[in-house]
Amino acid sequence: MNVLGIVGWSGSGKTTLIVALLPLLRAAGLQISTVKHAHHGFDMDQPGKDSHRHRLAGAHEVVVASSRRWALLHEQEADLPSLLARMEPVDLVLVEGYKSHSHPKLEVFRPGLGKPSLWDQEPEVVAVASDSTPDVGGRTLLPLNQPETIVAWIRTRVVTIDRTGS
Repeated sequence: MNVLGIVGWSGSGKTTLIVALLPLLRAAGLQISTVKHAHHGFDMDQPGKDSHRHRLAGAHEVVVASSRRWALLHEQEADLPSLLARMEPVDLVLVEGYKSHSHPKLEVFRPGLGKPSLWDQEPEVVAVASDSTPDVGGRTLLPLNQPETIVAWIRTRVVTIDRTGS
């Protein structure tokens, strides 16, 4: 599976970029999945609901299913490779966060935030999407506010489509 991390500081626009890229990638005929790392705890369950009661009573995993979607709640921290192994094969998985894991990454960089770049510390950052023109060394610099350009880069540099089965 092709994996591209979208990394950057909080407030840089990672989620906004992913949401802009998804329909363009889908329109290009690609199947896309996403993984979102939450630094703080989160809870998809609602207190008082049966699935929440199952978890509180000690269930290791709880599956909540309806006619339109399902979710697996697992009471253990998972590393990125374990999560990717559970996912169905697609053309590309966009991973928001997991900046210290080893996979190619696109950094969302906004100098106006006053935060340092990550590309200096993370060798897996292969491209930078920015609303300015910082010197990114040998990395590809992409215009943050032009998602079509970023999709073109993803399609030529990250995703190789082979639907022939060979």
